Amino acid sequence: MKYFLPKRFGVSANSQNPLLTTLQVVLIGSLLLYLGRSVFIPISYALLISFVLYPICKWMEKRRIGRGTAIFINLSVLFLFIVGIVYLMIHQFSLFLHEWPIIQQKISVLFIDWSNYFSTQFAISKEQQQLWMNEVTSDSSTGWMSLLKGAVSVSMSSGILLVLIPIYAALILYYRQLLIHAIAFLFPKQSMHETKKVVYLAVGAYYNFIKGMALVYLIVGILNSIGLLIIGVPHAIFFGFIVSILTFIPYVGIIMGSLLPVTMAWITYGSVWYPVAVVALFVFIQYLEANVIFPLTVSNRLSINPLATLLAIMVGGLLWGVSGMILFVPFLAIIKLIADRHPSMKLISLLAGREK
Repeated sequence: MKYFLPKRFGVSANSQNPLLTTLQVVLIGSLLLYLGRSVFIPISYALLISFVLYPICKWMEKRRIGRGTAIFINLSVLFLFIVGIVYLMIHQFSLFLHEWPIIQQKISVLFIDWSNYFSTQFAISKEQQQLWMNEVTSDSSTGWMSLLKGAVSVSMSSGILLVLIPIYAALILYYRQLLIHAIAFLFPKQSMHETKKVVYLAVGAYYNFIKGMALVYLIVGILNSIGLLIIGVPHAIFFGFIVSILTFIPYVGIIMGSLLPVTMAWITYGSVWYPVAVVALFVFIQYLEANVIFPLTVSNRLSINPLATLLAIMVGGLLWGVSGMILFVPFLAIIKLIADRHPSMKLISLLAGREK
């Protein structure tokens, strides 16, 4: 601050408003996070994975399993779990394609009924309707091409992240003691014991985050199953929990997960209102999950209030997109852990904490 407001202006560095200093730090930090997101995002995911796997690796190392071997085993199990989720999505999509001829017939019948309805009620000729459909198809083809290009770009970047993240996580786990010493060197006023304590509390914060997310998926799965049972969709419990698990992938997961129950509702009852009811159910539960269930459940585990959680999700989405929405909540919990132990960061601790 003394460089921005020198003494010749009659204002000393010690007399500056701490709120102004905090705002400057936040703005500069946000700019750095946004500009360096291509570097920080894979490292952040690697930290998340390494914090979750650290206790397991430590337990295996105490059983005289080599550090490298323990890391390899844990990352392999995690990789198989991700492959299982991807296989589940592909299996759902294949089942959807298997039912596609029946769905196509129903769509054709539905379009014919709507065309007759518009011709009778609004005096719109079928030639005019066909002209409108051609215009819509022509406009949508351009949109689909741009969407396809964006999907290919995202897939390529995701493939690169899938290679980088396990490498980063393995290196963080292998050189964890060296990293703790480096962190202690950055804070020379603190003892090594205090530094380790903060690191272990950060690991606990990530664990609480994972536990909170597991509870969110359980609640959402129960709500999905109850709603599908009320509507009358076959295999409601199976579909409900599949959709809940796939919501871990923001936006895309809920779409892929809802295809099969929507299709089953349409095939079973032969009415468009049942698929509409299923879609409305998932939209409503997603709204509850994003605005009520997730903030309350995860915030309780991380000892941060729902308002701070929602702000972290919004800011993370603005800076890092979907990755920021996932990562900024545990980041906020770690910042609060540090703020609780520093009197100079008392304001952050109060704003992010829960009322006692």
